[in-house]
Amino acid sequence: MNRGRKIFILIFALAGAALFMSFSTIVLRPLFLLFRGTGALTVDPLSAIGLGALGLVIGMGVAQFLIWCRNRISERWDSAETGDKVTLFLGVFIGLLSAMPFLVLLNSMNAGVYIPLVFVGLTLGISALSIYALHSMEDVLPWYKGGRTRGKRRGIRILDTNVLIDGRIYDVARSGFLEGSLYVPGFVLDELQYIADSHDALRRQRGRRGLDVLRHLQADFPTEVRVHDKLAPDLGDEVDARLVRLARAMGADIVTNDFNLNRVAGIQDVKVLNLNDLALALRATVLPQEGLTLALVREGNQPGQGVGYLEDGTMVVVDGGKPHLGETVNVIVTQVIQTERGKMIFAEVAGEEDAGTFEPMPRRKQGVRRSP
Repeated sequence: MNRGRKIFILIFALAGAALFMSFSTIVLRPLFLLFRGTGALTVDPLSAIGLGALGLVIGMGVAQFLIWCRNRISERWDSAETGDKVTLFLGVFIGLLSAMPFLVLLNSMNAGVYIPLVFVGLTLGISALSIYALHSMEDVLPWYKGGRTRGKRRGIRILDTNVLIDGRIYDVARSGFLEGSLYVPGFVLDELQYIADSHDALRRQRGRRGLDVLRHLQADFPTEVRVHDKLAPDLGDEVDARLVRLARAMGADIVTNDFNLNRVAGIQDVKVLNLNDLALALRATVLPQEGLTLALVREGNQPGQGVGYLEDGTMVVVDGGKPHLGETVNVIVTQVIQTERGKMIFAEVAGEEDAGTFEPMPRRKQGVRRSP
């Protein structure tokens, strides 16, 4: 909570306390008449202090509500298009201008206390009609020239904390598969700095790696930091919730490897680019009866099994592979099972009867990756 917000709440709290204490007699009179019926009402200092405390709490609540309304209105206004802002301004102006003759007419009729109510009602009604009419003609209005962009992706990719710590985002961006500009919110950077200053050595190392990845991204790609945070002001919610609010306000996509953030964003119709999904999609396709050549590095869970790994990290369980641990052998794929975490491949060691027909699956040589 910033200093200005604290002062605003304090002013409303004191005003509420003073108001309730000043009008303590008026506030307590209905209760006095209800229980006593008749007699003179005398407010003692203790009752006045109690009413002041009640006014203090109510004043704080009113201040918090006004701050919430202000943040919501500010968020909607900042995220609105320029054409919508012009339309809103013109609609209100037309409403005020059209209601003026009725104000003069009401004054001449001596309508009294009904004048403000009728004037405000006419202004709001005519303004709403004007805004609706302007929106219906947006195709020909000059301030909508170039077409509307609401609901369309603007090519901005918002990076979360986990994807920066992971580090693979730099390689993906360098490969050219990540189009558009990158954006790192200020609250994500603050979280990275907090992790980098942690007393835990592992967390500190992860935080510093995330900061290094961000530094390389800023050096090599169009990357902005903290520029658009005003579109999702701090409402005391968590980082993931604020990320989703910011993506909705900007019409941007979120780049992450966090499963929970992926689900939350999907529920709120925010597009998510998950690096883990990309890694799974890029794994090589292996079919039954296909030949592989791999090194067996450890035993399997079942007797006689050996385990090896493809270049992309996919685990291969080889029946009868235990005697060949530490060796590179030819195997024949027998079964491929798709799980939530990826594929599991089962195979068996190629026998002499398979030697003449064994054709290992061609593998592309791995290029040298430059890590940030």
